[in-house]
Amino acid sequence: MTGSKGDFTVTVRKKARYVNENLCTGCGACAEKCPTIVSDDYDMGLGKRKAIYRHYAQGIPSIFCIDTDHCRTFQGKKCGVCEKVCQAKAIDYKQQDQILELKVGAIILATGYDLFDATRIPEYGYGRLPNVINAMEFERLLSASGPTEGHVERPSDLRDHHLIGTMGKGLKKSTKSLASYEKKHKMSSDDFYKQFTAGNISDGDEFPKWAKQYENVQEATKKLDELKAKAEKFDIATRLAFIQCVGSRDFRFNKYCSSYCCMHSIKEAMMAKDHDARTEAYIFNMDLRTVGKGFEEYKVRGAEDVGLHYIRGRVAEITQDENENPVIWYEETTSQTVKSMPVDLAVLAVACEAPKGIEKMAELVGAELDENRFFKTHPLQPLDTTVPGIFVCGCAQAPMDIPESVAQASSAASRAAETIAGK
Repeated sequence: MTGSKGDFTVTVRKKARYVNENLCTGCGACAEKCPTIVSDDYDMGLGKRKAIYRHYAQGIPSIFCIDTDHCRTFQGKKCGVCEKVCQAKAIDYKQQDQILELKVGAIILATGYDLFDATRIPEYGYGRLPNVINAMEFERLLSASGPTEGHVERPSDLRDHHLIGTMGKGLKKSTKSLASYEKKHKMSSDDFYKQFTAGNISDGDEFPKWAKQYENVQEATKKLDELKAKAEKFDIATRLAFIQCVGSRDFRFNKYCSSYCCMHSIKEAMMAKDHDARTEAYIFNMDLRTVGKGFEEYKVRGAEDVGLHYIRGRVAEITQDENENPVIWYEETTSQTVKSMPVDLAVLAVACEAPKGIEKMAELVGAELDENRFFKTHPLQPLDTTVPGIFVCGCAQAPMDIPESVAQASSAASRAAETIAGK
């Protein structure tokens, strides 16, 4: 970036989609037929998508792109299915990144934010205990367009369902292998194994392999039956614990308050209760900060009308029992006693942090950052960075919720328009 207020020259890299955006109709036939399934980052790794995909259903423009790290064609394998099924002829494997030079009068920085990595607090077990998740992951579980279509299923249950499918496919393949032995020797595997272990059959190089294959199939069948019996008892998570201030208001990590966590925990707890009336939600907090018009009333309604439980106490540790249920260990400050509570799912309200790479962005535009790594702004003009003509909105300036971010984006656009108009 070069230039100054009212006359900036910006060089932008427009990354290749490998799908012609002028031809793509967003019909989805390419993704439907794509044979490559990968983890979906938008669903926080809880769901799957294809190697050709839209970032999310409501994304604008509704155009697909190819994930070159997983696409078979870009990995040198034979495929090209998306190109064959695309009636609009929009697939373009030879598309290249474009370098665009833009002349602009003002710049708005809307960098977004990163979630605090809860593995930095090992006593909470995030990343180690399967049923300890963060609030964004819980949001995806609650969403009708999410990986569980809005059903609050435990990650350990999702893992076991996936394992049943994988084991079933492997067992089917192994059973076919046994069938080839049976056909060749005109004998069932059960009869063969009895005679082989009794020493009545010893000739033949492939008999030990047949016996080993039979043992493997028996063992795999037993494990699969046990897992299926376990899965029949799975139910959606109805005992929920929300842990506040994970990585925020903590001088080891971020001393600031992330401002929106209390409200999104209350909202998510009320939505879970709305999904299933059996839900019991416990919100562990130092204090609930409900700053905003109508927010305090919303919190009170959560307790009085919906039955949410607000527990004043800092959680010290999360362990798990034999059924992989998280166990919350905390001091209840009102009674000054140490207690534990088993739940189905623990949801961590992790801090909002400035995104990775913001230092490089600040260096690129010449703007200063504050002590918390967000863009520094004027106390009386909160949209203005330290560089005239460059403005911020949303979490580029500080943690804030969606309505405030939207309002600030409109204000930043107005400030940019003033700059271009020469006011």
